[in-house]
Parts: sequence; C-alpha cells; structure tokens
Amino acid sequence: MLRVAMAILCATAAAQSHADDELPPFSPPGSFTAGGQFSHRDGATLYRAVCQACHMSDAHGAEGAGMYPALAANVRLANADYPVMTVLRGRHGMPPFGDYLSDAQVAEVVNYVRNHFDNHFADALTAADVAKLRATMQPPGGSQ
Repeated sequence: MLRVAMAILCATAAAQSHADDELPPFSPPGSFTAGGQFSHRDGATLYRAVCQACHMSDAHGAEGAGMYPALAANVRLANADYPVMTVLRGRHGMPPFGDYLSDAQVAEVVNYVRNHFDNHFADALTAADVAKLRATMQPPGGSQ
C-alpha cells in the first residue's frame, strides 16, 4: 500500500514539475482507450509517453541493462519507412507497438522524431502512408 501511495505521489510531482516544459508530462497509467491503444494523439505526447523511457528525453539513447539507440541526429531516419516499420514491428530488443498505435499516431510520432532532436527530414508521413506499410506486414488473410 505504501509503494502504491509513493508511486502516485512521484507521478503527480513529476507531472507538476514538467508543467512549463516544451513537452507534455509523462502519461500516467490508464492512458489507453477501451480498444487498448494509446489515447495520445500528437507526436510530442506520444514520444513522451511511449518512447522517452528508453530513448531518453533528449533522444540520445542509453546503455545499461540494454542498448537503446539514439534517435537524435540519426541518419537512419532519412528513409521514413525505417522508423515506421520499427515502431510497428519492433526491432532487436524494442517491442512492437503496432497493436497499440493507430496509423495516425504512428505518423505523428515518427514525424515528430524526424523533425526534432537535431533531425530535419521534411517529407512528412500521413496515416495513409503508414496504413500502406502496415498492410505489407500483415499475413494473407490475417487480422490486425
């Protein structure tokens, strides 16, 4: 019980301490829709809620119990298909988020990363672009 109370206090304090930051505060538990997808819609909030825990707030990545690659100034992001497929399918130790993010959410977070953190890739993705890529990864007759 004490652990739960401490976790709530820490989450509340963290949310309040980021009130003036450029990015919205980390999303608390319960940030999912009834369908099991993240409820966030914009790229900055999605990055904060989904990606930041591993890739860090500055997107410089981390090493420790695992290796979390830097997204900042990352030339691999030049081809927009690469980060989209990575978000949908996962890669190496990164879990797939395809079941938890809509096509529009994937486009938002990928566009955000590709245009922040010292990345400057002007070709924006749309939800339709993500849908086309998602369709290529579905097995014939599969549901997703």
